Amino acid sequence: MRTIRTHLRGITALALLPALALTACGSGGTAGTGPVGAQSPAPTADPVAAVHKVDSVAALLPADVRRSGVLRIGSSVGSPPGAYYPNGPGKPPAGQDIDITEAVAKVLGVKAVRQDASFETILPALGSGKYDVGTGNFGVTSRRLKTVDFVTYINDGQGFAVKEGDTTLRKKISDLTQLCGLTIGTGAGTTFETTLNAQQGVCAKAGRKPYEVKVYSENGATLTALQQGRIDVIMSTINGLRHQAAQPAAHTTFLGEYHRLDVGFAFRKGSPLTKAFQAAVNELIEDGTYARILDKWGTTASAIDTSRINPPEHR
Repeated sequence: MRTIRTHLRGITALALLPALALTACGSGGTAGTGPVGAQSPAPTADPVAAVHKVDSVAALLPADVRRSGVLRIGSSVGSPPGAYYPNGPGKPPAGQDIDITEAVAKVLGVKAVRQDASFETILPALGSGKYDVGTGNFGVTSRRLKTVDFVTYINDGQGFAVKEGDTTLRKKISDLTQLCGLTIGTGAGTTFETTLNAQQGVCAKAGRKPYEVKVYSENGATLTALQQGRIDVIMSTINGLRHQAAQPAAHTTFLGEYHRLDVGFAFRKGSPLTKAFQAAVNELIEDGTYARILDKWGTTASAIDTSRINPPEHR
């Protein structure tokens, strides 16, 4: 019989799970904020501090944006390394996406005014004009390119993780038939959900029991479901899952990359902002700020050589 102390340790571990949830989105995901004080502290380096306006790049902005000096950013905030609240909700966010967005705004000589939003609401809101730009580790896919423009700033993608010690899946997932008979948890409105649903017939074709997909509106709920045995595996961002597995309290094992995707700033189709953002990202790559930001957040393996507007989806 378990002791009261052991039982309390279990409760404490579960209480911390939302704070160890995945990066907002990756190529998809939703915002999920953990309890105050439970998040890992942000690195102290500040590579954005030395960034200054570059007149030739700022000149690419539409005249009305130059006059207002403001860009409205729809921002999905989840967990490190992408974007999270190291000191709890209501305090300033931190993360790779936050730093890159701030650095781009400084190169353009404008103020980035962030508005927190759930991941699945941002892309539709771009078309209505609610936001000028969307951030949330949005993966560039053929489907999204039909309605949204992208300016790339990193290469991330799709991966899988299991509960620490689980030997059901012993190697990297390279074929979704490896998931047959299992229950996969993922985020609402993400490329992960789209991929899993589109390929749900692969198990039947292989004569095996289909996998089940459970969708969660918050990343913390997905991780909690894994630890409580309600799902067998998580599908989410490569960088988020890798970072999560490095945190002892998460008790997860990263199963490697499944599919790489470019990740970009999102804009309404035909937005006049894309060329300015592309030039700003390339300026940061050239002057070394970009490399310093990725080094700060441990995502150097996801670096790109140059920013592109609407590249085709990786196959």
